[in-house]
Amino acid sequence: MKLRDLLEGIPVLSATADLELEIPNVSYDSRATRPGDLFVAMRGFATDGHAFIGKAAAAGAAAVVCEEPPADGAVPYVQVENSRRSLAVIGANFFGHPARSMTMAAVTGTNGKTSTTYLLKAILEQEAGAKVGLIGTNQNMIGAEVIPTERTTPESFELQRLFAQMRDAGCTHVVMEVSSHALALDRVYGVEYAVGVFTNLTQDHLDFHKTMEAYCDAKAILFRHCAVGVVNADDSWTGRLLADATCRRFSYAVKAPADLRAENVVLKAEGISFDAVTNTERVPISVGIPGGFMVYNTLDVLGAALALGIPLEKSADALSRVPHVKGRVEVVPTPGKDYTILIDYAHSPDGLQNVLTAVKGFAKGRTVALFGCGGDRDKTKRPKMGKIAADIADFVVVTSDNPRTEKPGDIIADILPGLEGSDTPHVVIEDRVEAIHWIMDHAQPGDVIALCGKGHETYQEINHVKHHMDEREIVAEYLAAGK
Repeated sequence: MKLRDLLEGIPVLSATADLELEIPNVSYDSRATRPGDLFVAMRGFATDGHAFIGKAAAAGAAAVVCEEPPADGAVPYVQVENSRRSLAVIGANFFGHPARSMTMAAVTGTNGKTSTTYLLKAILEQEAGAKVGLIGTNQNMIGAEVIPTERTTPESFELQRLFAQMRDAGCTHVVMEVSSHALALDRVYGVEYAVGVFTNLTQDHLDFHKTMEAYCDAKAILFRHCAVGVVNADDSWTGRLLADATCRRFSYAVKAPADLRAENVVLKAEGISFDAVTNTERVPISVGIPGGFMVYNTLDVLGAALALGIPLEKSADALSRVPHVKGRVEVVPTPGKDYTILIDYAHSPDGLQNVLTAVKGFAKGRTVALFGCGGDRDKTKRPKMGKIAADIADFVVVTSDNPRTEKPGDIIADILPGLEGSDTPHVVIEDRVEAIHWIMDHAQPGDVIALCGKGHETYQEINHVKHHMDEREIVAEYLAAGK
């Protein structure tokens, strides 16, 4: 594709590159740059791509898109105001604007994004006959085909590539999680959605956003780029989120007045049920996933489906048949044992509170919480999570999560003040595998043990290396050894 065509829609400040140049590929990492590439130098969270223009040129880049022209003029360049946004537009141009040929749905919020996307995908497939692409934390999917993922929302060029794969595979709809990072860093810049969903906003990612207000404002970007915004009227941040929204609003709630409400809510170990109520109808809903938070996850799905033209009754039929979402209140088989083990991705204060509250509601014995906190992330949530565990659980095991570049002991030391002064007994076992073994050895009849934080993940990240760790395997192997 000619450079001129790749730059369509991008204000160019100055250029020395030949706009008739044929560009075979685009790169934004100098280590992946090949001869003839267009290299886009972006300012990142930790590094500045402008520092790697020389390496990209040495690797054979034919031209560079940048905000500051190369000082030595060694490589032809195109100067733009914003390289990140330019990469997003270049990606859309390169792959032929694939999102325009599919119905796009996005879900943002602190918790519930993954469950919401999976439930909405199921409704679209079962009730609209759609082939659905899914992009999210657990994995990416093209219909039933699974594509592993590294982050919730890929970088913009890779995202456009993925959209193109979905379009070429015959997808009619795309349902995707859109993280606050993706919105703030323009990974979804230029993408317009038929519907955007807001689940909730609670403390997370403050290592990046610094304040809850900035975190909310990042989420709010989505609602300037969707036709209909389906929002949680019970969430205190919704007002700020919608302050500059340009979309039509559709609200859902359990407590507040809303366009769609849940009434007669029943929470059981087997799942949830309630009446979905609008101004014109009342439809019974049943979902086989437990927890009060699932009421909200189901309401937002029903609202999104309505915005996409699927009636409540059809959505209700599909939801009654959906399987569990991996890593979300997922039961791990423990044959022959009189205790239950659950795996959940809860890694924020609100997420931990949600899953432990759900467990507390159906556990016949103790509610046991095993959790840690991720390294190189918001440290202020660590003692808060310790207090939540102590306040709700009957027994707490504090262990490691993904320590990344921090020492696990230092992370645990940040958690423990939250347990001080509590009567809830706890133990500290730094090694997560040993911690799981210990709690299985000390389980009591009727206990429900919640392994929190890893969820769908099958690894533990230590010093930039991902070591295989699947909690399902850990439990199964320990039981197979006769423990």
